[in-house]
Amino acid sequence: MSIDESARLVRFDPALITAASTGERTAVDELLAGLRPLVLRYCRARLDRVVADRCAQETLLAVLADLPRRPAGALLPFVFGIAYGMVAEELRRHPRVSPADPLDRLPADQRDLLTFRVVLGFSAEQTAEALGLPNAAAVRVGQHRALTALRGLLSS
Repeated sequence: MSIDESARLVRFDPALITAASTGERTAVDELLAGLRPLVLRYCRARLDRVVADRCAQETLLAVLADLPRRPAGALLPFVFGIAYGMVAEELRRHPRVSPADPLDRLPADQRDLLTFRVVLGFSAEQTAEALGLPNAAAVRVGQHRALTALRGLLSS
């Protein structure tokens, strides 16, 4: 399943999300199958592989635990909000778990935007939804600024 297919499955099937939130086993399995590659790629972009795999697993467990109480609206911002918090906590506990990466020197919002667009391959619309930005235009402007900042870091 591609990233776009996974994102569509998670975002556009409210019946699946509702069934999973009530604990229906098939729905939970299907939801996790759609979320796992997205969360794993997000975590691996920020942490070394072993820690990222554990962090992704903890994220998915937290999503399942909080699913019945999640705020109304899209699922991806909820999921990536949890993933962001888990990764941030891991970096606080073990600052050396992140691979040496010029992205580490960017502000968190720019780093996250580039992670969604470049590493995860999200469209501008999907990125806006996942990061809670107003629209795709805001993503494109932010991406341009982040890439300019990254170029400056790499040339210095």
